[in-house]
Amino acid sequence: MSFRYALGLEYDGAAYNGWQRQKSPELPTVQASLERALGFVAKGRGAPAIAVQCAGRTDARVHASHQVVHFESPIERPEKAWVLGGNANMEKDISVKWAKPIGADFHARFSATARRYRYVICNREIRPAHLRNNVTWVRKPLDEALMQSEAHCLIGEQDFSAFRGAGCQSNTPMRNVHFVNVTRSGDYVVVDIQANAFLLHMVRNIVGVLIEVGSGESPSGRTAQVLAGRNRSEGGVTGKPYGLYLIDVLYPGEFNIPKSELGPFFLGDAF
Repeated sequence: MSFRYALGLEYDGAAYNGWQRQKSPELPTVQASLERALGFVAKGRGAPAIAVQCAGRTDARVHASHQVVHFESPIERPEKAWVLGGNANMEKDISVKWAKPIGADFHARFSATARRYRYVICNREIRPAHLRNNVTWVRKPLDEALMQSEAHCLIGEQDFSAFRGAGCQSNTPMRNVHFVNVTRSGDYVVVDIQANAFLLHMVRNIVGVLIEVGSGESPSGRTAQVLAGRNRSEGGVTGKPYGLYLIDVLYPGEFNIPKSELGPFFLGDAF
């Protein structure tokens, strides 16, 4: 007999080789760290790791303020044990926020109806010191209104081959983007994007083009041109990973997945 749980967590991905467990144990990943901690909570020190499935695999150095996973445990434990025990046995840049028993029909990835990301840009002349691993620094002034206008062409179900990273394992380049919002608060420019799912590096590649247009390096209309071309080699620079956050995962209401305040936390309620 096994017991299925859903779990929510946040992490600073700067020190990790992405979410997904790697063949080489020398490459630190968020998944491997979490699986070891959950194994300890279930059966004590030296116990086998417990395999988890996540809502969205984040790239190396990418962060999350609301990642959702599910796992099967051979032992029943109270929700509090998974939260406190998991956090006590993991690196301090990963934090379990909640845990709950869940039905066998729930799957963190396949039950999700949408994912939402935020890309945080520090837009000022002087590079940031305190958040250097948590934002992407762009020195040239950005026109956020122009970037917002530029992003309108991305809405809807379309072929996003031009924004698909090499090595993407998806069977199709078709994705349905629900919205893209580009806003500014002081030195922060935030690109907020939601879709049913994302291709490898899709958000970072989109942001790379929007930054080119917003900074004046490329003319307006460049994003639509890249999208229509369906050719990644013509798609421009990939945005750096440090500013990217998975901030929400949407599920049908019957699963009763806890909602989270949209992150990252240092933005407060400015966005």
